[in-house]
Amino acid sequence: MAGAKILVVEDESITADDISEGLVELGYDVLAAVSTGEEAIKKAEELLPDIIIMDIRLKGKMDGIEAAQEIRRRFGIPVIYLTAYSDESTVERAKITEPSGYILKGDSSFLSKPFDDSDLHTAIEITLYKHKMELRLIKNQQQMENILRNVSDAIISTDSKRQVRLINSKAEDITGWLKEDAIGMDLMKVLDPISGQLGLLDREDISMARPLEFSEELIRNKAGVKIKISGTLNPSKDLNGKIDGWVIVFNGL
Repeated sequence: MAGAKILVVEDESITADDISEGLVELGYDVLAAVSTGEEAIKKAEELLPDIIIMDIRLKGKMDGIEAAQEIRRRFGIPVIYLTAYSDESTVERAKITEPSGYILKGDSSFLSKPFDDSDLHTAIEITLYKHKMELRLIKNQQQMENILRNVSDAIISTDSKRQVRLINSKAEDITGWLKEDAIGMDLMKVLDPISGQLGLLDREDISMARPLEFSEELIRNKAGVKIKISGTLNPSKDLNGKIDGWVIVFNGL
C-alpha cells in the first residue's frame, strides 16, 4: 500500500537508516526513526502511523516487546518485529503482544543489509491489508450493534450449542440479563421457559428447519419474575445449509 505511514524503532543507527531507506524506495512514508521504547510510544501517539517496525532490543529501560504491548493497548497500531532474537523465551514474550509479523535479522558483518527488503515488504503489505479488514469488521460490528440497540424488538442469537453470542438492549430489559453476563450462557438459562414451544430447544436432537412462531410463552426473567413473550425462533444456517445457531426475536406482553 504505497504511501502508508511507518514508524521505525531501532537502536542501531546504521540499521535504522537501512530500514528507512528501503521503506522509502518501496514507496512508504517513514515518519520517524527512534531508538527507545519510550520514544516509540510518544511518537506513536503524536504521529499515529499505520504500522510500526520494531526491534526487540532497544536503548533505555523499555524493550520492544514492552513498547509494542503498550502501543497495541493504547492505539491499536499493528507492529512487525524486525529483530535478531529468536530464542524461545523472547518469542513467547513477543507472541503475547500479537505481532503482525516477526522477521529475523541476519549477521550484518556478512551481509550488506541484515534483512531482506522483499520479506519486509511482504510482511508490511499483508499487515496493512489485515488491519484494514479488521477495522472494517469493527466498523460493521459497531453499526450492527447500533441498529440492534435501536430496534423495537428484543433479539438474541446463539451458536449451534445454544450459547448466546448476541443480545440487544431490549432483550436485556425483558430478560434482566446484561450482555456481559449473558454472552456464552445457554439460551435456556437466559430465557428460562416455563411452558410453551421454546422448551423444544432443550431437546438434544432438535433439527428444526423452519421458523417457529410462538405466542404467550411463559418465561422467568433473571429475578425470577414470570413474563409472557411472543415472537419467532429462526434457525440460522451455514453455507452448507447446516444449522449453526438460532435467532429469537420477541417482545414482552
